[in-house]
Amino acid sequence: MKEIFASPAVRDFLTSLAAGDLNIATELVWLIIATALSMVGGAIGGMLLAGKDIGYQFSAMLGALFAPAGVIPAILLGLAVLNLLTNH
Repeated sequence: MKEIFASPAVRDFLTSLAAGDLNIATELVWLIIATALSMVGGAIGGMLLAGKDIGYQFSAMLGALFAPAGVIPAILLGLAVLNLLTNH
């Protein structure tokens, strides 16, 4: 594990990710992080809204599946706008 983080490619990637540089690799990482967080939020929201009616596990699963449907296009649009603003 120590060798992985010591490699120059991984070190450069983590530096660009922490610095806020926008390129294809960092945009994909931010998209994956946002999707995972939206799934967690959707599961919690589904449990709060319909947990008693259809069961907590089923409502959490439905919330986790439907939450990224609205988040992914918004994240892609936001990253595209940020990329345009930083380049011009």
